[in-house]
Amino acid sequence: MSTTISMRVDDELVHQLDLLATSMGRSRSYVVSEAIQAYVREQAWQVKEIQEALREADAGDFADAAEVNAVLSKWSAHAG
Repeated sequence: MSTTISMRVDDELVHQLDLLATSMGRSRSYVVSEAIQAYVREQAWQVKEIQEALREADAGDFADAAEVNAVLSKWSAHAG
């Protein structure tokens, strides 16, 4: 099942969408739908991770100083 959504977008964005759709051999609707799906997946993942982190924080599940230092050491070794 699908639902029609109506929205206003900048003319330049429509032009870019049309160029992309043409180069892909797809419709504008297909490109917009794919973009929205990708955005929703990404945002849903971030919200899930934030909620999980908040649950861990509420439970007092924090990294201790040794764990934090180990991660910082690992990344500072890669930076140099």
